[in-house]
Amino acid sequence: MTTTPSDPMLGRLIDGRYQVRSRIARGGMATVYLATDLRLERRVAIKIMHGHLADDNTFKSRFVQEARSAARLAHPNVVNVFDQGQDSDMAYLVMEYLPGITLRDLLKDYSKLTPEQTIDIMEAVLGGLAAAHKAGIVHRDLKPENVLLADDGRIKIGDFGLARAASANTATGQALLGTIAYLSPELVTRGVADARSDIYALGIMMYEMLTGEQPFVGEAPMQIAYQHANDSVPMPSSKNPTVPRELDELVLWATAKDPEDRPRDARAMLDQLLDVEKLVRDPATAVAGIQPTMLLPNGIDPLTADAETQILGGTVPKHRTGPVEPSSTTRLAAKAASRKHKGYWLFALVVLLAALAGGTGWYFGAGPGSQVSVPQVVGKTKEDATALLEGTELAVSLSERNDADVPEGAVSGTYPAGGQSVRKGSTVTLFISLGPAILPVTAVAGLSEDAARQALAAFTVGDSIREFSSEVPAGIVIAALDKDGNPLGEQYPEKQKITLVVSVGPIPDVAGKSVAGATAMLQSVGLSAVPGEPEFSDEFPKDTVIAAVRASNAPVRVSDTLTLRVSKGQDVVAVPTVIGKTIAAARTELEALGFVVVADIPGFTEGVLTVNYQRPDAGKELKRGSTVKIYFGNPGD
Repeated sequence: MTTTPSDPMLGRLIDGRYQVRSRIARGGMATVYLATDLRLERRVAIKIMHGHLADDNTFKSRFVQEARSAARLAHPNVVNVFDQGQDSDMAYLVMEYLPGITLRDLLKDYSKLTPEQTIDIMEAVLGGLAAAHKAGIVHRDLKPENVLLADDGRIKIGDFGLARAASANTATGQALLGTIAYLSPELVTRGVADARSDIYALGIMMYEMLTGEQPFVGEAPMQIAYQHANDSVPMPSSKNPTVPRELDELVLWATAKDPEDRPRDARAMLDQLLDVEKLVRDPATAVAGIQPTMLLPNGIDPLTADAETQILGGTVPKHRTGPVEPSSTTRLAAKAASRKHKGYWLFALVVLLAALAGGTGWYFGAGPGSQVSVPQVVGKTKEDATALLEGTELAVSLSERNDADVPEGAVSGTYPAGGQSVRKGSTVTLFISLGPAILPVTAVAGLSEDAARQALAAFTVGDSIREFSSEVPAGIVIAALDKDGNPLGEQYPEKQKITLVVSVGPIPDVAGKSVAGATAMLQSVGLSAVPGEPEFSDEFPKDTVIAAVRASNAPVRVSDTLTLRVSKGQDVVAVPTVIGKTIAAARTELEALGFVVVADIPGFTEGVLTVNYQRPDAGKELKRGSTVKIYFGNPGD
């Protein structure tokens, strides 16, 4: 049997305080484990730098910088840092443990989010980032993987591994840090980062949340970097028509190529997001957007801000005197209203032209303006789904994505979704399933069942198999099996079935018990027992159990049936009388009963001479295999 090597960190006690339980995630600089703080008796996340980086002072200082950066922040939307230290040659960072998922996981499950969901998540992220910017910290690696969504509803920013002081905005002199898909133009071209670089990354994240895809894609990182440096981010509504114009404008503002055209920091963007939220959640208030002035909100949640608007390097009092300039929220609303009015005029012009041509009825009844329902094609082949969509007068665009529930090669969904009404001739994106994503598997042999289930949370862990073992303590995992019953390898498809084999301790020792007593003992631990054919035993008395065995060499599991080897006592037989018979006849009779025969005459005379004496005497009980001596002459005893 081949087993997956265990992570050497599992079970290790770090600095005499933190007991490592299971692995949570692995990144480029460090691996994050779930651990128990034995001193305070609480679960924590412990981030341990990769061993091959420990000797690199640059990486070590960056690792320590993360601890210092995060420790300076005390905000409900920032992951708390509890401790940082060095155990032998291993640098570690102890953080708050948040059971849940990341924003990336959420986007994988739902593709894109609603405007309201996007606003809710962005409010929390901007709140935490505003606290970082206020403290003079630029994150520099904002992406969905670093936004944590806890099971209890909390949203927090983590991973300040690339964070630097806001004043350190000169070129790094190294390869670009951060994830290329979210790098601002100034980071790509000059290696310069400040608070507005974080704002750009948030704008890209907003675009991805609203549309389900990133604005710039390419086969090589340099292709994506080139687009960031030279192209403008498109409006999210160009990909998802349901996105409100106000959010379009906010995304364009945050992703302006020139940093001077973006919000100056997270607080400025948060203020605008709160104003835009009113317009999005209650469209009737959008009329206020065309008024000459608009007051900013009177305050933010006291947990996220103090009484002043924060900027790096200074503050601006919230109350001013003198003329009030139109706020950027007002400008955003006005732009959105202008776009809407332009759209109305264009639509009116089309209707007018159609009416003049006498085709208004045709246009909206059977022409391009008519509505059709997107067919339900999930589970169909690409060819069948394409034919069905094109037969409904819809254009088809192909895309691929992982899906744990739809077989590879079949259609896993469409955008817009099946059942929605769209105009004839519209393009429907057909998502072809790549099958489940292939994920790394944590070795769980030797862990408790609860810890193993938590380590394998990305998969479907069914009911465990209970197996008897004299070597593995009860409650500890012996092995993990795939859906075919084979040992798991180092990788496995997401959400696929895994079965844990968990020890229930050794089989009860029933040797020497009665059949009824042994059967009761085995039934008490979930085993059945049937008596086998009685067998001779020199050690166990008649009608007692010698052992409980299984017919095959397979492991014994709960609900299995064992066979009881039952003793019928020693294998003894009475010595018959052979006096008066020929030596040959006596030998034949005694050997047939299992005795070893010794005679006092040569073999060629055995058929003629008779037995006059025998030892032992007739009637004596001996074990089979014992020696019986027969004599023609007087034995002299």
